[in-house]
Amino acid sequence: MKAVILAAGRGSRMKNETSDKPKCLIELMGRPLLHWQLDALHNGGVDEILVVRGYLAESLKGNFSTVDNPRWADSNMVETLRRASSWLEESPCVISYSDIAYRPGHVRAISECKSDIAITYDTGWEGLWKLRFENPLSDAETFREANGRLLEIGGRADSVDEIKGQYMGLLFITPRGWAVINGLLTELGQERVDKLDMTALLRLLLDRGVDIGAVPVEGGWVEADSMQDVRAYEAVLDQDDAWSHDWR
Repeated sequence: MKAVILAAGRGSRMKNETSDKPKCLIELMGRPLLHWQLDALHNGGVDEILVVRGYLAESLKGNFSTVDNPRWADSNMVETLRRASSWLEESPCVISYSDIAYRPGHVRAISECKSDIAITYDTGWEGLWKLRFENPLSDAETFREANGRLLEIGGRADSVDEIKGQYMGLLFITPRGWAVINGLLTELGQERVDKLDMTALLRLLLDRGVDIGAVPVEGGWVEADSMQDVRAYEAVLDQDDAWSHDWR
């Protein structure tokens, strides 16, 4: 199995912490985020990994393949994904954001999904968001699914009742699924693609009736969007070895 890590961004919310390194090299519990991802992917059954680089690309070298998004500063994550098109055309791929850490079991779970496009979502999201935000609804978005199929994602939520889980930044795409996605991106044109984030892409696909699998997991992952996140996770793990979102 193959995987693609989308690691082109700097991570503006990390502020000066990323002045000399990409966001994926921020350390969490003594290891760069990228190393947590590589280990989880390998232990989850992935044999080959492609890292899509951008900001300070030459700092990302290792036992993985690379391709660059030279327009990383002028585009969004969907354009970074498109730079992996040759891999996505050839083989089913797990797609991972580069600012998350997760258990190998989550990789295995999504790779076993029968849909051509699938995402994982965390049913135990609320505790994690309460740790990260004074008001979880300031960041959490609507999420609905039924019978393993995504129905709604990425809207503004007025109540936790509208949120059945939270998207984690872990996807699965087969060559057939990529053909559908790439056809849509070609139709949209470069200017719109440059502004498109992944959640917006998923919404567009749903609007067109495209089937998207939704794979539930409970805890066992984190998103490090800021140093405040990093410090919060490390503080919890210093006190609670049984924390529900421990990804190790």
